[in-house]
Amino acid sequence: MSTSIHAGACFCGAISYTVTGKPTLSAYCHCTRCQRMTGSACIWTIHFPASAFAWTHPEPQEAVLDKWVTEGKPWKTRYRCTKCGCCVASHNTKTESWSVWGSQLERDENGVTKDLDVVKPTAHIFFGTHLLDVKDDLGKWEGYEDKSNRIS
Repeated sequence: MSTSIHAGACFCGAISYTVTGKPTLSAYCHCTRCQRMTGSACIWTIHFPASAFAWTHPEPQEAVLDKWVTEGKPWKTRYRCTKCGCCVASHNTKTESWSVWGSQLERDENGVTKDLDVVKPTAHIFFGTHLLDVKDDLGKWEGYEDKSNRIS
């Protein structure tokens, strides 16, 4: 069986990356931090081991990367594009993992995320602070899936 490789990029395409293999987590995150950073009700976050992530845009890669750390999570460095401002990934030194947003992964000619079965969300996390009702069959969790109380 071949290893799945997913390509992702910012809005303008100046930043690009790949993630390889199966994610350790793929969920819709409803936490207030994600809501405030994006202005959205939730994001589709996908976590991979650090060894699965690689920048693929031209060198010097730092020329188009802006990185920052938010208050309260000094172990998590977030990266955004200096041209379009789009956040593209974050690195967590506590878990040695990278997080990307599913909406930025490459899609097929029909607009469907390529190899979706490998990366599709399995839950809604931090659902206690959700801003909109979601009627689907995915579990809703207070925190991380299988590591907190299930709401429904």
